[in-house]
Amino acid sequence: MDISYPPETETFRAGVRAFLADALPPGWRGIGALDEDAAWAFARDWRRRLVERGYLSLTWPERYGGHGLSKLHQVVLMEELARAGVPFGLPQDTFGVKMLANTLLRWGTEEQKSRFLPRILSGEDTWCQGYSEPDAGSDLASLKTRAALEGDEWVIDGQKVWTSGAHHSDWIFVLARTNRDASRHRGISFLLVPLDQPGVEVRPFRMMSGQLHFNEVFFDGARTRADLVVGGVDNGWTVAQSLLGVERGEEAATNPILFRAEVERLVELARRYGKDQDPVIRQRIAWCWSKVEIMRCLGYRILTGWLKGAEPGPESSIAKLYWSEYHTEVTDLAMDIMGLHGQVPVGRPPLRTYRTDDPGAANSSASWSTTYLIARSGTIYAGTSQVQRNILAEKVLGLPREPRASADQEAVRAQP
Repeated sequence: MDISYPPETETFRAGVRAFLADALPPGWRGIGALDEDAAWAFARDWRRRLVERGYLSLTWPERYGGHGLSKLHQVVLMEELARAGVPFGLPQDTFGVKMLANTLLRWGTEEQKSRFLPRILSGEDTWCQGYSEPDAGSDLASLKTRAALEGDEWVIDGQKVWTSGAHHSDWIFVLARTNRDASRHRGISFLLVPLDQPGVEVRPFRMMSGQLHFNEVFFDGARTRADLVVGGVDNGWTVAQSLLGVERGEEAATNPILFRAEVERLVELARRYGKDQDPVIRQRIAWCWSKVEIMRCLGYRILTGWLKGAEPGPESSIAKLYWSEYHTEVTDLAMDIMGLHGQVPVGRPPLRTYRTDDPGAANSSASWSTTYLIARSGTIYAGTSQVQRNILAEKVLGLPREPRASADQEAVRAQP
């Protein structure tokens, strides 16, 4: 396992560090150290600075506003931003910048790229992801949302669920069945759909952490232009799979940094509550520390593949399965350390809806208890633990495939 970076990426790293040293105020401890209003104000201004520097579109071709640099440059950038405790854009940039933009660069028409990429970069358009459905989450190929071509428009009917940030978004990229006679993985198209129109209803629902993040999205005769299909009609499954590969990317580098900072906060939490000399608590903290070190090595193994030019493959399921199940254990420990104090949330809750609280966050009971509740969802979103185990069993270990539904069962399931 060789994790040495080429000289050109280390030169780039020095430039990123110089930018951070100049842009961040003296005594900066991370965005988590700010109160909620100040943190959001900083995040919006910080996004503007990243756009001006060209960091938000680092790997895009220059003609679309990027620098045309490599994925390894992107990894280096994400490493340094994580260490500095600053975000990579705003929450919905995960879907617009990270997912959709890279998908358009690979599969989009020139007209689609010219129309959408500048607006994604400027923040004029915000995006969400329309994949999961009430009966098609882990088994995405059984989706029932359908789109029919009427003249020069697609007419869409169906429902999506667990749609992160839809109530804050302008557009949604939707997987819809456009050929009901095709088999499960065929006849699906990847459509770009405006949310602000008759026939679209967005219903937020509150998570057990108290936050509003997920939504149900209902389509009842919603419309989008016929040319807003990415990658060709009935080819949406292939496009969707390539997007999911983009989703994991640089997490191999940044997750260990974020989780290491969280363990350091956990040690301070134990000291605050006088549990740092408890032998059982000490043993559990040591277990957490060792798991983060293993996570770091898993990340290095993935990055070694990147250094050799390999795309993220099924092995990335190991990292997803590992960190998500680990995080339920470390947050359990935090709640045990706080005892009854953890049942009374005091202080600022985390701004981040995924994984750890922000770097620099205070050790408040609200931070830990909310993160504890969020951690449970980590074993579900971006592919459940069960799905990750199936991927590893079939594609890495070469075990027999899980039995699939019969043709008759598929026909019944595909009916409206």
